[in-house]
Amino acid sequence: MAAERRGRNRFDITAALAIPTSVGLILIGQALEGGALGSLLQLTAALIVGGGTCGAVLLSFSTGQVMQALHAVRYVFVDPLEPAAQAIARITAYATKARRTGVMTIEGDVDGEPDAFLRRGLSMAVDGHSQSQIRAALEYDIDAISERDAVAPRVFEAAGGYAPTVGIIGAVLGLIHVMENLADPAKLGPGIATAFVATVYGVGVANLILIPIAGKLRERARAAAKRREMLLDGVLAIQEGVNPRVLAQRLSAFAAEPLRPAIRFLRPLALRSEERL
Repeated sequence: MAAERRGRNRFDITAALAIPTSVGLILIGQALEGGALGSLLQLTAALIVGGGTCGAVLLSFSTGQVMQALHAVRYVFVDPLEPAAQAIARITAYATKARRTGVMTIEGDVDGEPDAFLRRGLSMAVDGHSQSQIRAALEYDIDAISERDAVAPRVFEAAGGYAPTVGIIGAVLGLIHVMENLADPAKLGPGIATAFVATVYGVGVANLILIPIAGKLRERARAAAKRREMLLDGVLAIQEGVNPRVLAQRLSAFAAEPLRPAIRFLRPLALRSEERL
């Protein structure tokens, strides 16, 4: 997803509200049942679950992969892709100019293209590479970038699998401590409650934070790969000389968001270009 970072990230308000809302409602439910919120605050349980999960993740993945996953967390809360309508508008503008005056005439516009993937494809088209060469090169890039973007979801998914198990370990350790104090019945109830807090931490962190983060990052990576496929199709269509209006309609099939307003905007532009021809 790094290729899509160009300072136009859109804040995802639903992702930002999801974790506070889910955790808050759980705590409210705990309070409504008469449970003390303070009983869920256990430093020992947090250290066991956090330390054990981090250790398991670091053993499963390299330091670089873990750091990559941590850096990717920002994309849970912001969408790094520009609106598809904007990308299609630029591609259609390139296609209009190329169809009117030739592909070589867009060479001056390529350097100003903000998307590195699209910029490379247009550069290859301007340089006279064949469609098979362009497709092979860009498809290789798509596979390589998709493989890199898949690392972060795998890291968080693995962490989500380890956390509940480590939480159970924490619960068992707590119960061992309780068993050591069987001679004092007054300590049994609080001790058992404290022991199971580790399980709550492990299951809660896994299902409310880690696994959802993995799912969101995987969805971001899927959308980015789909966008690159759209850009590849656009580059090949520009080189082929496809009608800009037809191209805009064709590329809209790749878009996640509705593009009817964008197509209505682009249609007059394409018609004016055809009139000039």
